[in-house]
Amino acid sequence: MTSFFDRLFTRYPNKTRRALEILPGFIAWTVILFPLWGSFFIPTVLAYFILFFDLYWFYKSSNLVVNAFKSSKLIEKAEKIDWYDKAQAFVDCDKVQHVLIIPNYKEKAEKIRVTLDALSKQSFPRKNLHIVLAMEEREEEAKDRAKILINEFKDTFGSIFATYHPDVEGEVKGKSSNEAYGGRQAYRLLFESGKYDANFATISSVDADSIFHTEYFAYLTYLFLKDPKRYNKFWQSAIVFHNNNWQVPAATRVVSFFGSLYQISLLVQRDRLITQSTYTLSMRLLKEVDFWDVDVIPEDYRIFFKTFFKKKGQLWVEPIFLKTSMDAAQSPGYVSSLKNKYTQERRWSWGVSDNPLFIKWWLTVPCVPFWRKTNLVFHVLLSHILWPVSWFVITVAANIMAVINPVYSRTALGYSLPQLAGFILNLCLLALLAMLYLDYKNRPANQHLPFYRKLLFPFEFLLMPIIGFFLSALPALISHTQLMFGKRLEYKVTEKV
Repeated sequence: MTSFFDRLFTRYPNKTRRALEILPGFIAWTVILFPLWGSFFIPTVLAYFILFFDLYWFYKSSNLVVNAFKSSKLIEKAEKIDWYDKAQAFVDCDKVQHVLIIPNYKEKAEKIRVTLDALSKQSFPRKNLHIVLAMEEREEEAKDRAKILINEFKDTFGSIFATYHPDVEGEVKGKSSNEAYGGRQAYRLLFESGKYDANFATISSVDADSIFHTEYFAYLTYLFLKDPKRYNKFWQSAIVFHNNNWQVPAATRVVSFFGSLYQISLLVQRDRLITQSTYTLSMRLLKEVDFWDVDVIPEDYRIFFKTFFKKKGQLWVEPIFLKTSMDAAQSPGYVSSLKNKYTQERRWSWGVSDNPLFIKWWLTVPCVPFWRKTNLVFHVLLSHILWPVSWFVITVAANIMAVINPVYSRTALGYSLPQLAGFILNLCLLALLAMLYLDYKNRPANQHLPFYRKLLFPFEFLLMPIIGFFLSALPALISHTQLMFGKRLEYKVTEKV
């Protein structure tokens, strides 16, 4: 079967690619418009679809709570362990070197300094940490910023140096191509030179605002050394947006609230856990798959699936039960902060552009365990498809039928549909209360925050219908539609202040 699809993709490369690019947007628009045309032609099918979708949403909400609770307990336990002490039980502990690629473009030196200060507090020896400031050559201020930071931290880490990624024809400007250049330079300087052994090295993709738990690299070293399959692994901690939680607009805070809990919940879901934003793999594995790709904007899913299929499915993501805190999108002004968050959601939702490649690999790469590859690819495709459509089905679909087809609304099912849908979605409020409790337990205490701000936080969720549309459904729908018409997204850096 794989040979058939391989011939198909080889013979019709452009047509198959365009067909797969059109598919997500076609499905999204079909589902969004389903209440309009379905109310006329198949109202009963539409009614059951809405009820089923609402039940599914309740299941997703409950599942998030259960898994976030499990992960939170494991994180709480892991934070109390001396991981460096455990890592030292291995004779090769001192050999392990950790390389950190920090891609940045027009980031302020103050922002990167906070990240480096946090790294200087790691329980793992700092002489075994190597910092790569991955700059873009086209940025005029890059060399001055790098010089400042290198002078400040040159005696703190094993090494710290800058790379300057040139603009190369055919490459997509962004994090992935920058990291690919920085990773290759780091490999040449640190390992090809014979200074360190690449078999005992990891490399981490690190956003410029990532604040690691002080035990992260000790925990990572322990997992790396004890695992006989260390060269077939990624390591992923829980990405949470806690750095500036109370400085961003309420709308951004609500979106980040769900994002943080979702990332925490993934740690216990194994084959749902895929690399996200800030993650680690062995240097040997990265070299084996020829580093990051240069033709893509969102690199985290791409590097995972690229490696997964190259390793014929013999690849896993190992959870690190610690939190890595990051900034939510923020700009100097209130409105500009909201625009910045919208731009970030557009960039994240552009991950749908990788779907054609994932489907192609799923169909054409032989000798990959069927159920495992199907489970991974299916959940990625499903999350991308649901991203732009969920708001429409949950918020307006049940009420549209009564307006478009008032005759059907007088039937037993048509009359009770809004009430049944409302009842199911009200059950989701119970899950939301549980999420608020988990967020309270996971979020760092802020002694300087007025009590009334904490008290008002739950009421910010009254904005969810508006927030869900403008900061989730709309940017994702535009990305899907843009991909349908074959237009590419220009990379825009998320501003952090």
